[in-house]
Amino acid sequence: MEILRANNLSRYFGTVPALVDVNLELQPGEVLGIVGQRGAGKSTLFNLLSGATIPSSGEIIYAGQRVILRNVLHAHRLGIVAVLQYPKFPPNLNVLRNIFLGHEIRRPGILTALPDEGAMAQRAREMLASFNQPPELLEEHVANLSDEQRQIIALARALCQPNTRLLLLDEALAALSFARQEAFLERIKSLAAQGVAIIMGSDDLKQIFAVTDRILVLYQGHPLALRRTAESTPREIVELVVGSNRQERITPMIWAFENYHAAQQQAEELRRDQLELRQNLRMQDSLNQQLIERLHNQVEALDRLNVALQEASRRLITEREAERKALARELHDQVIQDLLSYNYQLEEAENDLTEEEQRRYLIRIRQGIRQVVGSLREICSDLRPPTIDNHGLPAAIRSLTSQWAEQTGIPVELEIDPSLGRLPEPIELGVYRIIQEGLSNIRKHANATRVSLDLKRTSAANLSVRLIDNGRGLAQPLDLATLTTQKHFGLVGISERLSLIGGTLKLTSVPSGGLEMDFEIPSPYPTIGN
Repeated sequence: MEILRANNLSRYFGTVPALVDVNLELQPGEVLGIVGQRGAGKSTLFNLLSGATIPSSGEIIYAGQRVILRNVLHAHRLGIVAVLQYPKFPPNLNVLRNIFLGHEIRRPGILTALPDEGAMAQRAREMLASFNQPPELLEEHVANLSDEQRQIIALARALCQPNTRLLLLDEALAALSFARQEAFLERIKSLAAQGVAIIMGSDDLKQIFAVTDRILVLYQGHPLALRRTAESTPREIVELVVGSNRQERITPMIWAFENYHAAQQQAEELRRDQLELRQNLRMQDSLNQQLIERLHNQVEALDRLNVALQEASRRLITEREAERKALARELHDQVIQDLLSYNYQLEEAENDLTEEEQRRYLIRIRQGIRQVVGSLREICSDLRPPTIDNHGLPAAIRSLTSQWAEQTGIPVELEIDPSLGRLPEPIELGVYRIIQEGLSNIRKHANATRVSLDLKRTSAANLSVRLIDNGRGLAQPLDLATLTTQKHFGLVGISERLSLIGGTLKLTSVPSGGLEMDFEIPSPYPTIGN
C-alpha cells in the first residue's frame, strides 16, 4: 500500500499561486526527487507535506487515511519528519536537548515521566560520530555552531525521531561538506532499504540521480513531468527545469553539473588541509603562530594583489583591443584611402606626360604606393582582423593560417568544428590572439615543417583548441620561468591570456618530435537557481 498520495494539492498566497494541482504518490522505501528553479514551488510543497503550511485546496492521503496536517507536531506524531535547508532551533538549549526536543527517551518503569539522559546522550553521541563530530558538541548551544553543524544537528534530530515513515529533505544536504554529503546519500539508500519513504529536493542533479527512483519536475508552481530516474538523463531533466531545449541554455548548465562535484571535492581537500594546518599551529609556540599568521596575511595580500593585477591586465587587454580597432579603422578609412587617391592622381598625371623617363619614374612611385598600401592593410589586419567582425572566428582563423602558411612556407592542416558558431567578442578575440601567438612561437622556435590546428567544442560545451607541430619540442617539465628564460614569450602571453578568461593550457612533447599545445576555454554558464 502506498504511504503517501497527494491529490490536486495547491497553495495560494492571496491571489498569487505558489503551487497548483500537484499529484503524486509514494511507496514505502521509494525515494522521490523534486527539482525546479527558484520559485518553482519546491519549498511550498515540502511545507504542505510537513504540516508547516495548510493547503488552499486538494487533499493528502497518508497510510490510506485522508489527513489534514494542522502543524509540524501533528505530522511528527504520524511519522512524517522534515529537514529544511535553514532549520530553526531554540537558541537557549544545548545540542542534546535540541536533538530530542519533543521526543525524549523516557526511563522505564515507574519513572517514565522522566527523560533518560544517559540513553539520549549515548544515542546522540553515536549519531554525531556518524557525521564525524566530537561528543563534546552535545553541550554546546546551537547559537555557537557553524551552518554545517546546525544542519548536522537538524539531520540528527530527524534520524532520532521514532517511527519515521516519511522523511522530507528540502535542500538538506547543501550546507554539508562534500564527504558528508556522500556519506548521507548512502544513509538515504539504507533508510529506503528499511522501508522509509523519502522525498528529496536538491539543485544537485548528481545527488538526485544517485539515490532517487523517480523525479518530479516543478515549473513555475505547476507539476511539469514525473519521470523514472533510470529512464531519464540529466540533459532531459535540465531541459524540463529550464523550460527550454535550446543548446545555448542547456549545455552550459550541463557543464556546470559535470564540474560541480570535482570542484567541491577539491574545495573539501583544501578545507581538510587548512584544518590540519590549524591543528599543527596549536602545538607550536606563540612566536611560530604569529609568524604563520603574518605569512597568512601576506598570502592574502598577494592574492588580492593578484586579483587586482588580473583585473588590470584584463582591462588593459580590452582597452588595447579597442585602440587597435580604432587605429586599424583610421589607417584603413583615412590613410589608405588618401594614398589610393594620390595614386589615382599620379595615374592621371602619368597619362598627361610625354617623356618616357618621367612616365617610368611615376610608375615606380605608384608601385611604391601600392606596396605601402599592401603593408598598411597587413598592419590593419594584424591590429584588428576584419573577418572576425564580419564573419566570426572560424573565417578569421582560416584567413590567419592561410597568410601564415604563405609567409613561412609551412603547411597548416586546419580542422574547425562546423557547429562552432559565433562566440562573445572577448572570447573570439582571445582565441584569435592565442592562436596568433602560438603560430608565432612555432615560427620563431620550433623549426617545424608541418603544423596542425583543431578547433572544436567538447561535450561540456567548452572550446577546445589543439595546435601541434613537428619541430624540436620543449624539455619537460615546463614552467613560466623556464619559458621566459628560453625567450618563449609567446607561450607566456598565451598562459596569461588563458588565465584571464578562465582557460587552461597543457603542453605535451610529441614522442616523434614536436610540441602539442592544448587549450580549453569554458563557456559562461548559469546555475539551476537562476
